[in-house]
Amino acid sequence: MRHFISMFDWTPAELAELIALARRFKSGRATAEVERLAGRILTMVFFNPSLRTRTSFEAAMLRYGGHAITLSVGGDTWQLEHRDGLVMDGPAAEHVREAVPVLCRYGDLLAVRTFAGLKDAAEDAADPVIRAFGRFATQPVINMESAFEHPCQGLADWLTVEEKCGGVRGKRFVVTWAPQVKGLPMAVPNSAVLSLAAAGAHVTLAHPPGYELGPRVLEQARAWCRAGGAAFAVTDDQQAACRGADAVYVKSWGRPALYGKPDAQRESFAQHRDWMVTPGHLGPKTILMHCLPVRRNVVIADAALDDPRCVVVDQAENRMWVQAAVLSTLVGDAAGAARS
Repeated sequence: MRHFISMFDWTPAELAELIALARRFKSGRATAEVERLAGRILTMVFFNPSLRTRTSFEAAMLRYGGHAITLSVGGDTWQLEHRDGLVMDGPAAEHVREAVPVLCRYGDLLAVRTFAGLKDAAEDAADPVIRAFGRFATQPVINMESAFEHPCQGLADWLTVEEKCGGVRGKRFVVTWAPQVKGLPMAVPNSAVLSLAAAGAHVTLAHPPGYELGPRVLEQARAWCRAGGAAFAVTDDQQAACRGADAVYVKSWGRPALYGKPDAQRESFAQHRDWMVTPGHLGPKTILMHCLPVRRNVVIADAALDDPRCVVVDQAENRMWVQAAVLSTLVGDAAGAARS
């Protein structure tokens, strides 16, 4: 049984197949793949709020004859514990060892959204919550954003660049850091870098000193770029990075050394206010991307977000199409495994 928890578990060729299938879903040409979702049940478990993720997954299931169940941990369901060997005398009333197999008995697919704790960088990099779900699941598990990755967003980014830039291979894709008002996880930039590296784009990562992504992501991105004949670069010169870019992807994330230090993190953001993206960062044909939600005039200026070169709404729509492709693929893989 195969999960969609991490891009590291999929090859660039396999990810490209998902993108090709997403294009077929979007154009109405995915006949056999559509039929796989009819009558299927997706159970979604949210540890954190959502707008696009919940709606796009529900829409994909309902559009193709399936059904989606949404559970909010600590809201309409018990708080869940994922760590082993604990005396559970705290707020969590149920352990994933029991909860996950039960949910798998009710549906055909299980999807999980859980953010980084932003207290221990090494713990977040290990993705303990979603990995626990994968360990105890008897149905395919989908990552709806975890502490370390947001692979469905990464696929939507790939599809968006392909559509808007007339292809991906050889295009110049820039991920630039931007300031925030609070520390945020690295899941989105991790997946954006990995996805477009797998796609064969020239990838540049721009951020102030101290905001480096983890070595595992950087090593994999370099390897995938190299295998695709593309370049990978990291710089602290935002203006130079954006010059001549086909796509500029804006995202905020926290400084690893300031995990658990909110006051120091806010001060660091304030020191780099000039990294807010404006129309001046965009070339005549550069597309502007962001995963949303976005804080206007903190992360990106109004004038840039309201510019015709901004494609954030198209990018958000593409979440539905790539997720339909992931859902259909995992159902098909699970059915094939059951027959063998």
